[in-house]
Amino acid sequence: MNAPSANHGKARLCILMFLQFFIWGVWYVPMWKYLSGLGIDSLQIGTAYAATGLGAMISPFLVGLVADRFFPSQMVLGVLHLAGGLFLYLAAGSSDWSHFYPFLVLHLICYMPTLAMANSVLFQTVQDAQRDAPPIRTLGTIGWIFSGLLVGSSFLTPEGLQLRVPELLGGTKPPESWVGLGFTKTPLHLGALASLILGLYSFTLPNTPPKLKGQQVAIGDILGLKALALMKDRSFAVFIICSLLLCIPLSFYFQLTNGFLDAMGVANTEGVMTLGQVSEILFLLSIPFLFRKIGVKWMLLIGMGFWVLRYLLFATATPSLHALLFLGVIVHGICYDFFFFTGQLYVDRRAPADVRSSAQGFIAFVTLGVGMFLGGILAGKWSGRHTLDGVMNWPAIWQFPALLSAGVLILFFVFFQDRSTEKTS
Repeated sequence: MNAPSANHGKARLCILMFLQFFIWGVWYVPMWKYLSGLGIDSLQIGTAYAATGLGAMISPFLVGLVADRFFPSQMVLGVLHLAGGLFLYLAAGSSDWSHFYPFLVLHLICYMPTLAMANSVLFQTVQDAQRDAPPIRTLGTIGWIFSGLLVGSSFLTPEGLQLRVPELLGGTKPPESWVGLGFTKTPLHLGALASLILGLYSFTLPNTPPKLKGQQVAIGDILGLKALALMKDRSFAVFIICSLLLCIPLSFYFQLTNGFLDAMGVANTEGVMTLGQVSEILFLLSIPFLFRKIGVKWMLLIGMGFWVLRYLLFATATPSLHALLFLGVIVHGICYDFFFFTGQLYVDRRAPADVRSSAQGFIAFVTLGVGMFLGGILAGKWSGRHTLDGVMNWPAIWQFPALLSAGVLILFFVFFQDRSTEKTS
């Protein structure tokens, strides 16, 4: 592959990653506002967010039994995005819960497998995955950031364009006449349109043959159950349990922060939340250096410590203390990267070579699947419990994930010992 064609191929993969995460971010972050405006109660909103975990639990079966065995990834990617775009459009057209939720679940069943398939196309297309994949994957985070700025910026309204400077970083709320796209079905329509575009675009991507064509695949292989043998090691078991538990406060963040910022009088809440993704990119660059310097245990502890700090900041913030709100969003990069990405590195080092892929699949199923599902349900129940006459007791709501994060931190500190260097290759 010569240089011009290689650069052209990378550009096409950048478009793939940008759209892949734009689809998710554009409706997922403002969904709390939209459903609240429809009069949907907190428990049902939590169930809607938990549907992401439901899709993630179903995803391995679709990828392992279909995409990896029978069809090229780019073809399955195209079909799923086309179907997912249609289901998201139908969800946007449903103003009552009984119709909205089934279409949302169908969309997520189609969407969640595409995360793994997009990575498969990326890794099999670039010449050097370790060198070329990370900067291309960064376009996914940029796509998420762009979706937040697009929905949250005050120059876009349900009536059309407003010719004024967008309040990209919050500030005071716009006039009462400005509703904000987050309260409308427009983000769902944008996600559906982007999904249809990416569906068609996927058919033009480089051919990515099925990796397991002609091979027999067991359910245990799909779910990464080979990695269960690693649970005999106390530290690995503690890591898995803590990862599962930490997904509960993670669900609180994604589910409730947008509405919380709006209640605190912050403008462009979707745009403000993208500061977390910006910090995610920046802190990601520090991980290789810190991983060597302080080791995996302290990296993970730092990540958990900032989870506690974030929710304490939210619990003590007031409409006159926006700095605490912004700081709580910005530390998302440390919270996410230092625990989840570092955790993936730990699993890669700890697991023997023959079960390494299975171990990564197992941790994804536990966290993105089971953890996010339980977290979504619990966040909905807890926020509903602390809501009276439509007014939410935000300090009480945020104290729970702060205490849970602190409990996980103590459990991890006491029982985890880094033995990742003991793995066999």
